[in-house]
Amino acid sequence: MTGRAMAISLLALCGLGVTACGATGAAATGADARSSGAQSSGAPATARLKSVSAEPGASSARAATDTVTPARPLAGKVIVIDPGHNGGNYRHPEVINKKVNVLTQWKPCDTTGTATNDGYSEAAFTWDVASRMVKLLKAKGATVRLTRDGNSGVGPCITQRAAIGNKAHANAAISVHADGAPASGHGFHVIMPKKINGPVDPVVARSRKLGLALRAAYHEGTGMPYSTYIGKSALDFRSDLGGLNLSTVPKVFIETGNMRNASDAAKFRDPRFRQRVAASLVDGLERYLG
Repeated sequence: MTGRAMAISLLALCGLGVTACGATGAAATGADARSSGAQSSGAPATARLKSVSAEPGASSARAATDTVTPARPLAGKVIVIDPGHNGGNYRHPEVINKKVNVLTQWKPCDTTGTATNDGYSEAAFTWDVASRMVKLLKAKGATVRLTRDGNSGVGPCITQRAAIGNKAHANAAISVHADGAPASGHGFHVIMPKKINGPVDPVVARSRKLGLALRAAYHEGTGMPYSTYIGKSALDFRSDLGGLNLSTVPKVFIETGNMRNASDAAKFRDPRFRQRVAASLVDGLERYLG
């Protein structure tokens, strides 16, 4: 056979089976994938398939596709936090002693609140807890409103505190306090509204549900016992609080403990415990809203 004839024969063979000629590239890879174990240059077809999928950018594209944005469980929810009292109240008795109508009686606009025996004020404690709650709630997607913007001002009056929650159309509102009971008593309790033939009546049932969720979460999260001196199983129902009587949104008060009790007061002084207080209350709000 002449040299020209041999060349023509070889070309014909290659046309019949590309793998016999050691062909590479996309065409060969596709043929290998379809064939039963056919190989090129000794390399398995699966290996060549893997090399194609591992091209630059392929892994990052898969990672981006597989990434799931963490859920924000309180997205779309509005929560109002009412930190009890205010740091400047004691300087302005002419303001806080002014009487306001809470529908069942007339009461002072606000009070100074209580303090531990060594002078840590309820106003400072509630502001610190509320500030911690804001960060946690926003991280969960909630819109948060506060009834005061610091701890050096005066008021606002209890009637205004209720109005802030109403205007915000809050899904839930909580008034954070610490009690000033006799030193022998300790523990926490939740204060919930009663029906008074007033604006709070339509939300009394939902306020109870909120209160029960907060009681469970606070007890579990902080280890604080139920109050030994007031209420039944840490629940107290009242009709004399303007912050509840005037609320048109689900709202409760929580007395997180007794500042006059040495054991409770020591806990309140610890910033780590205050963080637990905040986290537990946020957990309770999430349980209710969930």
